Amino acid sequence: MRKWILTAFLLATMMMPLMAEDVVYITTEQFRERIFDYKNEKDWKFKGKKPCVIDFYTTWCGPCKRLAPIMEELSQKYCDKVVFYKADTERERELAYVFGINSIPQVLYVPVDGKPMLLKGLYPKEEIVKIIDEFLLEKKK
Repeated sequence: MRKWILTAFLLATMMMPLMAEDVVYITTEQFRERIFDYKNEKDWKFKGKKPCVIDFYTTWCGPCKRLAPIMEELSQKYCDKVVFYKADTERERELAYVFGINSIPQVLYVPVDGKPMLLKGLYPKEEIVKIIDEFLLEKKK
């Protein structure tokens, strides 16, 4: 019995980090299913239930590598309020083309209602938090 309890405790402890939402890698097809189907819709219409942040990146980009841990941290902080995605612009060329991604990193902030906002470059974590709070979650400070 003790072994069973200890095993259950250890498994639960190991699974805890997996329960919080992590950054999700998204493909062009998944984007069209979950975010916006730009092939069949003329006007922007977000399909999600929670606002989202989409980090357009590549694996070799220095600023993208510095942004990655910030996005991971914020995905944990906002796990019940905002969904965080990453789109590799070299693998998802069609998606990068649709949004005119010509330099990286670029981050798309998508509110539940209204138009998304695309920002170029690496922003400090504090600025990203402010954008999420004020633009996506509509918290005024």
